[in-house]
Amino acid sequence: MIIFIQSLHYQLWNIITNGPEIPTKIVNGQRVLKIKSEYNDHDYKLLQLNAKAKHVILCALSHSEFNRVSSVDSASEMLVHDYELFTMLENENISNMYARFNDIINALKGLGKVYTNHELVSNILRCLSKSWEPK
Repeated sequence: MIIFIQSLHYQLWNIITNGPEIPTKIVNGQRVLKIKSEYNDHDYKLLQLNAKAKHVILCALSHSEFNRVSSVDSASEMLVHDYELFTMLENENISNMYARFNDIINALKGLGKVYTNHELVSNILRCLSKSWEPK
C-alpha cells in the first residue's frame, strides 16, 4: 500500500502518516491559519495532496466503511476511525472479516499506531455478528 500511494505522488504517504499541512503564516511571532484569499500556489498544492490522499483511501473502502469515515479531515484519521468502528459485514465469513481487519491494522502500523494484542482481540470480539455469540 505504501509503495502504491508513493507511486501516485511521493508526498502522499507523508500526508497520510503526518496529517495535512494546513496553510499558515507568522503574525507577531505566532503561527496563525491563513484565510483562503491569502493562499498561494504552494498552499493549494498541499491541500490538493491531502485531498488526493483521502481519495486514495476512500476508494479502497466498501460503501459502509466509506459512510463511517467520509467526514473526517485527514487520511490518517480515516484509518483510525475505520479501526475504531470496525464491524463484521452482513454475510461476511470470518476469514474475509479478519483479512479486512488485518489490512487496517497493517496500515495503522505503517503510520506508527500500534495496538496491544488485548486491544486487537477485544475489537475483533466486539465486531462479530450475533451468530458468533454462542461460540
